[in-house]
Amino acid sequence: MRQLTPSRSTLALTAIATGLVLALASASAPAHAQAKRVQTPYQQPKAVFDFYLDHPDKIGAALFWLRSFMNPLTDAPYSLLPEDMSVVVVIHGTELVTLARKNEARYADAVQRMRYYASQGVKFRVCGLALSDFGYRVEELQDFVEVAPSAMTELVHWQNQGHGLITPVVTEKTVATEDIR
Repeated sequence: MRQLTPSRSTLALTAIATGLVLALASASAPAHAQAKRVQTPYQQPKAVFDFYLDHPDKIGAALFWLRSFMNPLTDAPYSLLPEDMSVVVVIHGTELVTLARKNEARYADAVQRMRYYASQGVKFRVCGLALSDFGYRVEELQDFVEVAPSAMTELVHWQNQGHGLITPVVTEKTVATEDIR
């Protein structure tokens, strides 16, 4: 049996044809296409935020996660009303101390921001077990706070109600944005 092998001229023609096809395909597509902005059709969002921070000063950064959730939804083009959303923040880490009335002066900015979000319908729930671990009583906390039996059971409860879980990751920034842009 004779084995057929392509001739050099056949191989050369095949390479040229392949190159032409690739050149034509790339010529029709823009070399550097840009990203597209999308408008996802958000409706009546439900979220539960799990705040468990290793330092109370990180509460400000964690609240930016809440802001990043709320602001795009209340701004145009969505323009959702706060009552169209269900948002719960479950607090059970060191940031719990920011909610003690005796610490309000030290964490005034964070307390003011949480109070604002509470006025917009956001529920702030503190873990009852953590409250006890920190040596606080319910009456020592800010008036917009509610105490749940446990952060774990509270998180599961809200997820069972259809709330998406958001856990802010607050890290130490070591590189300036301008340096890595």
